[in-house]
Amino acid sequence: METNSTDWRYTVMPAVFTWLKESESGALEIDFAATQKYAADILKVEGKSGSRMGGLVGSGTLGENSYLSAEQRLSLLKALSVVAKEYNVPLISGAAAETKEELANIVKELATVGVDTVMVMPPKTQETPSDEEMFAYYELSAIAAKEAGVTIMPYNNPDAAGYHALSTDILRRLAALPEVTALKISTIDVSIIETLMLENKDLKILAGVDTVTVHAGLAGACGGITGVGCIFPKASVTMQEHVNNGEWAEANKISQAMNSISYLDAQPLLMEYLKFAFGIHHNDTTGGLRTLGKKLTQEQIDDVRARYLLAKERLELLGLLD
Repeated sequence: METNSTDWRYTVMPAVFTWLKESESGALEIDFAATQKYAADILKVEGKSGSRMGGLVGSGTLGENSYLSAEQRLSLLKALSVVAKEYNVPLISGAAAETKEELANIVKELATVGVDTVMVMPPKTQETPSDEEMFAYYELSAIAAKEAGVTIMPYNNPDAAGYHALSTDILRRLAALPEVTALKISTIDVSIIETLMLENKDLKILAGVDTVTVHAGLAGACGGITGVGCIFPKASVTMQEHVNNGEWAEANKISQAMNSISYLDAQPLLMEYLKFAFGIHHNDTTGGLRTLGKKLTQEQIDDVRARYLLAKERLELLGLLD
């Protein structure tokens, strides 16, 4: 898969927000034009060394995935595929289901609207599957991906999202499947990344929590998927440039500057928090509060605003505001 970098997995990619608007009846509906515009604006931004985001993640946790109907998700991704093609980057989206058969169908559906790689979440079951059940769930998604001409990215996200954790043994087995292009590890425990990389230095792992981008890079992650990078793309891309070059002190300066807002990326209400911060950044706080998720309290709104302003002030001193 050719992109605007030598390998999209060695970049940071934005998990873009789904912008909503009020219909004539007062109900919330997807604002496709605004969502496309914001996604394109993020992909245009260059880091200090001239690189850009290497992929586009749509309808993920930050894109209100769990609140959208299947029809809404497909329509949204079809719209975002136009942006991904324009900027020559892969389109990535998530998928989760209760059964492996349902998951396989979702993977095939996503391929029809332009998705190139499917982030596969663990099954949405109350009981924790056995390792063999978990592997079979992912194995069938890999078979479906091969038939549909796409790849998959097993997604381990046991912290903020509350999904079943994937054991290190399962991650190791999944990485060996030919349809698996990378693993996404969204946890603050980066020792999982280090353990896997010590066993297989050629493994491709993407970090998924903004607070640990630098630590994940030190552990061996080659790139990442970011929410805060949608708000401060120049800072996020520049930090990844430093990580890729092994310039840890410089990367850490940026990480520390964004820490006040990156903290929100590891919280249960990460979508609501970061979407509102994005709205502040674009002088559209009303739009930033339009969500199908939970409504923020005034205390939470004030906290997000303070965290955003602190990060903005620190990044401005580093010359990293867009």
